[in-house]
Amino acid sequence: MELASLSQPIALAGLALAASALLSCASTSSTATTAAPAVVGSIAKADWGTVDGKPVHLWTLKNGSGMEAEITDYGTIIVSLKVPDMKGNIADVVLGRESAADYVARTQYFGCTAGRCANRIAGGKFSIDGKQYTLATNNGANHLHGGVKGFDKVVWSGEGALTAKGPQVTFTYRSKDGEEGYPGNVDVKVVYTLTSMNELVVNMSATTDAPTCVNLAHHSYWNLAGHDSGSILGHELMLPAAKFTPVDATLITTGEIAPVAGTPLDFTTMKPIGRDFAKMPATKDDPGGYDHNFVLSQLPKSDSGMWLSAILRDPKSGRMMEIWSNQPGIQFYTGNFLDGIPGKNGAVYAKNGALCLETQAFPDSINKQGKAGWPNVVLRPGQTYQHDMVHRFVTAPANP
Repeated sequence: MELASLSQPIALAGLALAASALLSCASTSSTATTAAPAVVGSIAKADWGTVDGKPVHLWTLKNGSGMEAEITDYGTIIVSLKVPDMKGNIADVVLGRESAADYVARTQYFGCTAGRCANRIAGGKFSIDGKQYTLATNNGANHLHGGVKGFDKVVWSGEGALTAKGPQVTFTYRSKDGEEGYPGNVDVKVVYTLTSMNELVVNMSATTDAPTCVNLAHHSYWNLAGHDSGSILGHELMLPAAKFTPVDATLITTGEIAPVAGTPLDFTTMKPIGRDFAKMPATKDDPGGYDHNFVLSQLPKSDSGMWLSAILRDPKSGRMMEIWSNQPGIQFYTGNFLDGIPGKNGAVYAKNGALCLETQAFPDSINKQGKAGWPNVVLRPGQTYQHDMVHRFVTAPANP
């Protein structure tokens, strides 16, 4: 991914830090590309049980540059993602469970594709062209992440390949008309590529035979120190977002787009996640913490048309993740509802043991159609929904 646009003036205050960090990373990557021979990597497929009477598989992708991903065709879940630090020490940086049966018992949306519509839809209702649709409600009175049995809870068809960019697995699924209350048959494709540049590339697309609502999101829970290393409140985060979408008591967006300046939601310059965390207190129905959609400023941009969406750094290991996407928003969630879920290798995931950074259209956009600044999430026949994102892993000196 070329970063030529970083040399242009950046209007958003605070992005100078991000630009300089990215230029440094780009320079390092460019040198590595010139000096090192091309590495294709490897891909393997293994049986991983059954769900709903269908065989489930575990795909292992290795890029030959120190990264390895395990991905299952149940929910297109990234089960593990192993990433080196500056010294070559490897850590698995995503939360996950031991088996397909464990994910069926309780997923918490670990590592999955959330859809047909990610995030919340108020009251589980929306209208398209004057016709109202009623969806399954699975988050109080609201619809969340596709409903009772969304895309995270079905078995997809997988196909692996070695490409010039690295090992790749393509998952496909047909969501039938009426599934969870949604209209139209929707054909969905999710492609994961692990590049030799230590990038996890995720490409999501969808088509439909009737007007419907589509807003997909990738839902990994990240802990750059390692999935079993405890709280992420010491991680540092930068979000190139000067605005956010406020929510009501049930976490439904109000329709307002408000500035982050002067609030705990200001991440326009890199800061520890825990710095203002106490200003996001618990309430009767909410354990407290961050669970907000940020309006991305869409700067800086890459030549491929994606824009910087987040920079996350673990100061202890020095691992840093940049997220680039073509989506207008990003949901930042600090694992507030993690409550001692059994994880991989005997790990137990407690509150704030990981965080999510979900690029997306804004929550409940389907009920805000026509409001200034809100994205269109209606997909019609003849159109293709396209959601592209890159998770680039680099290293910076660890704090002593």
